[in-house]
This record gives sequence, structure tokens and C-alpha cells, in this order.
Amino acid sequence: MARSSAEDMELRRSCAVAIAGNGGKEEEIVLSIRVAKGRGIFEKLGRLAEPRVLAVTTKLSSRSENTKAFIRVLKYSSGAGLEPAKQYKLKHLTKLEVVTNDPSGCTFFMGFDNLRSHSVAPPQWTMRNIDDRNRLLFCMLNLCKEIFTRLPKVVGIDIVELALWAKDNTPAVTTQVTTTEESNQDGATVTVVTEREMQVVSVEKDLLVSHAEEEEEDMESMQSLLGMYLMGIGETEAFSERMKEELLALEATNVYSLLEVEPLVDEVVQGLDSATFCIDDIDEWLQIINVKLRHMREDIASIESRNNTMELLSDNCKGLVDELDRLLNHICIPPEYSTVLTAGSFEEKRMLKHVEACEWLSGALRSLEASNIEPCYANMRAVRERHQELEKLKAVFIKRAMDFLRNYFSTLADFMLTDKNYFAQFQGQLKRPDHSDLRFKCRTYARLLQHLKSLDRSSLMPLRKAYCQALNLLLRREAREFSNELRSITKTPRNAPAWLEGSVSSNDTSMVSEAYSNMLKIFIPLLVDESSFFAHFMCFDGIDNKDDDDDLEIMDIDGNDDKPDTTSSELNALNEALKDLLDGIQEDFYAIIDWAWKVDPLRCISMYGVTERYLSGQKTDAAGFVHKLLDDLRSKIVSQFNKFIEEVCHQIERNERNIRPPIGVLSYMTKFENLASRMEQNIQGQSRDMVDKAYSKLVGAMFQTLEKIAETDSKSFDIVLIENYAAFQNSLFELANVVPGLAMFYHLASENYEQACTRLCNFVINIQFERLISFHQKVDDLRLRGGKSNDEIPFQQGLSKADLRKVLKHSLTGIERSFNGMNRKLQKSLSSQELLPSLWDKCKKEFLAKYAAFVEMVLKIYGNEPVTPVAEMKQLLAPL
Repeated sequence: MARSSAEDMELRRSCAVAIAGNGGKEEEIVLSIRVAKGRGIFEKLGRLAEPRVLAVTTKLSSRSENTKAFIRVLKYSSGAGLEPAKQYKLKHLTKLEVVTNDPSGCTFFMGFDNLRSHSVAPPQWTMRNIDDRNRLLFCMLNLCKEIFTRLPKVVGIDIVELALWAKDNTPAVTTQVTTTEESNQDGATVTVVTEREMQVVSVEKDLLVSHAEEEEEDMESMQSLLGMYLMGIGETEAFSERMKEELLALEATNVYSLLEVEPLVDEVVQGLDSATFCIDDIDEWLQIINVKLRHMREDIASIESRNNTMELLSDNCKGLVDELDRLLNHICIPPEYSTVLTAGSFEEKRMLKHVEACEWLSGALRSLEASNIEPCYANMRAVRERHQELEKLKAVFIKRAMDFLRNYFSTLADFMLTDKNYFAQFQGQLKRPDHSDLRFKCRTYARLLQHLKSLDRSSLMPLRKAYCQALNLLLRREAREFSNELRSITKTPRNAPAWLEGSVSSNDTSMVSEAYSNMLKIFIPLLVDESSFFAHFMCFDGIDNKDDDDDLEIMDIDGNDDKPDTTSSELNALNEALKDLLDGIQEDFYAIIDWAWKVDPLRCISMYGVTERYLSGQKTDAAGFVHKLLDDLRSKIVSQFNKFIEEVCHQIERNERNIRPPIGVLSYMTKFENLASRMEQNIQGQSRDMVDKAYSKLVGAMFQTLEKIAETDSKSFDIVLIENYAAFQNSLFELANVVPGLAMFYHLASENYEQACTRLCNFVINIQFERLISFHQKVDDLRLRGGKSNDEIPFQQGLSKADLRKVLKHSLTGIERSFNGMNRKLQKSLSSQELLPSLWDKCKKEFLAKYAAFVEMVLKIYGNEPVTPVAEMKQLLAPL
């Protein structure tokens, strides 16, 4: 076993020089040790661990004359010397813990209570063996006990084994050291060096106490405890005799005391006898008084009973009188209300009286209902008769009111329909119909309708129908007059544009979509207002429209802001009534759409966007029919636009029957860009999906028709595709960059163009180099499909080296003429010379690719057969 570095004097001197150079001249080295510093248990010395030297030093303070202890960490400099790296104060050492993951037990770390950062793992120190570790730990424990009179916490170390090791390995006095030095840089060793005699602090005495010493201490403690409780008791018989004597003396003393107090007891007995006689007299008096009180209580109870009966009778009589008065008030019909309900006109100035009479009638009927009256009263004949009279009075009033309101609604509508001045306002100027006067007159009878509803809900059904019939005629007349005037003042082009035949007209047709927008702008809010007014005026439950303050006044006339939830049946009834109110008005909107479609079908796109904008802003409760009207208009616009797209697709398909060779570029390939541009200009709002679907139909029809036309002439099939797809891409390039829907079709045309170019180039190449291509194809067939190896192919019929030389001679002799022939073939095939440069470049690339594959095959199979290199072939093709 190698000598420990605890005996290395040279190491100690090096440590002393390094510490003195760092301001530690007064420090005395107690221990120096070589260790390895690491951060993990897998770091081994010589790999990731770093060699260090730990030196334990002491220093006598000049002020307090106390001894200070330090742990210094020294590292090796570039010149192989030692230099201080870090310093710890031993008084802050709180923990020594051996790393349990190290099976050798030679790795430990030290914990200090003054470290700032606790997130960084403390360094681990690794020793060469257990003896070196124990030397260092025992040295630090000795110093802590001697200087600071405390020991740090020890974890992972058996303290008994450490004490036993110290007893066997630590001499009492050390006077000399070993000067032999081991240069062990790859293992952590410990050196204990002392030049003066030092008394070893026996830490094991503080840590270990034998079992015998513990028993001895326990016995001494028990004896001292028993000595504290000695009672001084002598012989047992003497003690018992003594106790008997004391008991007899105590009993004699008690007897004498009793004899002395006998006169006092006699006086007390006499007093008790006299008190007994007095108590008997008091008891007789109390019995007499109790009898008298009982009789008085009985008299008082009788008086109270008679009094309570009289009070109850009085209260019942008073309550009966009040109830009869209330009942009389309920069943009595005031003559003024009876007159108003049964006779008199429904003029505006008399409406207040009618409302008061209705309120009284409603209250009287409610008071006589079974839930609001006592059962005993409900069976009274007077009550039943009066209830029948009220029902008859209600029926008479409801019939009079219904007849009046039906005639009133009809009269209002007829008056406006026959007013020529009213409809003259639509001539020359497009104004919204003014229904304010009509609503004002109707609102006069709003409270009357409220009371009719409370009296009999079924009475509103015929009134609603009468109102809808009267107002429907007015609204349809207004819509028809407005629609006719709108079309008459809108100036449109005379001739409709033919999109794929001849030149496309550039006339502006935006006025037709503006006319449709004006129609919606005027009539959709009007119809919404009319629907909302109708729902509130005719007392539909739960209809809420906060945009119309006047209508809210109608609903709030009773001062009750609570509105019941709209039931499905009430909403269905409202929708049916709105259908009667507005049905038929959609025909004038359809007329505007058909007129706009005839002028310019593409205006359906902008009209669709306008319709979607209005549709997204409408609710489905009070304006449910308006929402349905807009939905029908949208369907009508989509139908008309699809009709136009179908006509365009039919025009495209007609080209298949009319085209005769030479075909060239089809007209619709270049004119589609103009059509798409116009469609993009008309896009508004949410009409993008409709336009993209139209693109899909049109382009699909165009490409399908192109394929069919190209198939009519197999020789020019690829030429037709190339020229038409190129024309399509050239015309649609700028538009496809900004329209994602068109970009998809642009890329599709580009792919079809590339495929047609490739087929044409292969066709031209095969014409000039048929034997060379055929030879290469035969070799590939034998290799891939026939399973022949490269060595067997030259011996196959038609594929010998001689056959190869013939093919090369035939194909490559006068190759410039072959290239010129390819170029002339392309020139003759194409009707548009603009495509020739790009197509010729692609043809050269295809030929070079095929020739490079042929040369590679020749080199693999035929060895050193002479063949023109690919680079030389590129040079021949470059100037062409």
C-alpha cells in the first residue's frame, strides 16, 4: 500500500508557501491532503475530477487571543505549483456527509451555514482510501471540539468505527514526520504533518460511554434519592405503643367538650318547640286564605269567559259587515261603466273612459273568480247572477270593439291606397314610405287591445288577421311602385355582354346592384319595423325589440316591465301572422333580381354579398318573416348565378363541336381572365365561397373540353395542351397571385403543361435517336425484368459490343443534323413561337438526361467501349 500523503513534508512546505503568499503568513498548517474535487458520483480521478489539496490551518487572533481555524483549497497552477483557490472558516462547518452512492465510502462533502447559494450542489471530495478519509474527518472534529466546544452533524459515517479507528491509528504525541513523498496525482490522499507536540483531543470519550459506567451512575443516583426521604423511625412496637397513647388522649378530650355544652343544647330545644307551634298556626291561616283565593279565581275565569264571547261576537259582526260591504262593491255595476261598455262610440276623446271601464270590468271578473273568493260566497245566488251579468257585459263590449277595430284598420289602409299624393312621392325620387301617421292612429287603440287580450285572448286572432290583410295590400302596392320607379330611373347598357363570344363589353353595370341595394336599404328596415310594430301592437307575449322606443311604450302601458318568455306556440303564431302581413312582397324583390341578372349576370355576386350583410344582422323573433325573405332572396340570387355559370359552361362545351384543325389556342382560355377579373371586382362580404365554386365549375369545364378537343387529333394532342395551358397561365398569372382560389387552378394548369411538354420532348427525341433509345430500353428490360447480370448482357442477341458500335455509329454520326431536326420538328409543331425557346431548352435537358443514363449503362456493362462523353455532348448542344 502506498504511503499516505499525510507524511509528505514537501507537500506541506508547498502549501505553506502558497498560503503565505496569499496573506496567511501567521497561519500554521495542521494538516495537508491531496483530494479530487467533483460534482457527481460518477466522476473518477483522472477523468472528470480535478486534483486539489486541502489544508487545515490555525491562527491565533491578536485582538481576542482566540484561535481561528480554516480549511483552505489549493489547486495546481500551469507551472505545476500550488495556488490558493478557496477558503472556508471551520466555525461555519455544520455538516459532514459521506455520499451513499459511492460504494467505497471515500467521497464526502462538507456543509457550511454561510453559503449564499443553496441551489448549486456543493463540491464533492474523493479520497484514495478510508484511512485518508478518517484522518481528515478526525482532524476537523478534534479542532471543532477543542476550539469551538461543539461538533458538526455527521451523516453516513459510523461514529463508533471512527472512534475505534482513531484509538488504533492516532498516536498521543507526534514529534517527527516522514519526509518520503509520493507523487500521486490521480488519487486523493491525506497527509497529517505536525512539527510541535500536540495533545490529541479524544473525541471518542465524548461519543462513547460504556455500559458499566452507566450502571454505576444509576446506583449512585438511587442512593442519593433514598437518603432524602429518611423518616427516623426506630423499633416497631415502641412506635405502635406511642400511637395508642395519643389516640386515648384525643378521645378523652372530645368527651369533656360534650359535657360542657349541655345547657346550651337545652335552650336550643326549647326554641325549636315554640317555633313549631307558630308554624302550625300559620299553616291553618294559609289554608283558609287558599280557599278564598280559589273561589275568587273561579269568579274571575267566569267573567273573562263571558267577556271573550262578547268580544268575539262583536268582531265577527264587524267582519261580516265589512265582507258584505266588499261583496256588494264587487257585484255592483256602476251605471257610468255599464253605459260606456254597452253603448257609445270609440272615438279618440272617449278612449280614456273605455280604458277605465275595461280596467273595472277586468278587476270585477278577477274578484269573482273561484281562486279569489271564498267557496261559501261562490255558491251564493247573488254572486252567481252578478257573475253572469258581467260575462254578458264583457261579450257585448268585445263584439263592439272587434267590429270597430276591423273596420278601422280597413279604413286606414283604403285611405292611403286611394291617396294619389301619397304614391306620387315615389316618382323621380326614391323615398321610404312614411307610416308614422298610420302608426300614430293605431297606437291610440293600443291600450284597448291590451284589455281585449286580458278579457279574451281569442278575440285578438280575427283582429290580427284583419290588420294583416289591410296592411298587406298597402305594403305590396308600395313595393311595386318603388320597384317600378327604381328600374325606370336606372340607366343600363342596351346589350348584355357575351362573355366567351367576340369582344367583352366594358360598360359599367354597377347601377343594377346599387338599385338592388337601394331596394333592400329602403324596404328591409321598413319591413322589420312593421313586423316589430305588429308584434307589439297585437300583444304577442315575450317579443322584445329595444330598437323601437314607441313600441316599447305600447308594451309598458300597464307599468309592468316583466315580460313572459316567448313560447314556441306564440312564436309560431307570430310567424304565421307575419306571413299574412308580408306575403307577396317578395315578388317585387324577385323582379329586381331578374332585371339585374339580364343586365349583367355577374352583378349577382355583389347582390349576394349585400343580402348576406342584411341577413346576418336580422333576428328570427319579431322579424322572422323578414329573415325568411332575405334567405329566399339569397337562394334566388344563387340560382340565377348558377344559371349563368351553366350557360357559360355550355358555351365552352360548344367549342368541342365547332373546332377544326389546326386548333391553336382556344378563345375561352384567354377570355377567362377577363371574366374572373369582373367576378373579383363584384365580390362583397361573404360571396367568396360562391365565386370559388363558380371558378371550380368553369375551369373544370374548360380543362375537360380542352382534353376532348385535343384528343380529336392524336398527332397534335400534346401541342394543343401545351399552347392552351401556357395561354391560360400567361393570362391568369397576375390574378392568381392575389386570389387563392385561382392559384390552385393555375398550379393545376402548370402541372398539366409540364406533363405535355415532357411527352412532346420524348416524342421528338425518339424520332431522331430511336435506335439508341431502343437499345438502352432492351438492356434495362433484361436487367430489371429478365434478371440478367451485367456480364451476361453483352452475350445476348442484338446486344453485343458489335451491335453497340453500330448503334453509336448510326445515332451519333452527324448528330448536329439530328439536333437541328429536333428543333425543326418543334418549330413546325408549335403555332406560337414564343413557347419554342423554353420548350427547346426542356428538350435538350431531357436528351442529356437520357444520354447520361445511356453512357452510365455502357460504362457498367461494356467496359471501355468508346462513347462520346456527356460533357462533350453538352458542348455540342450549347450553341443550338
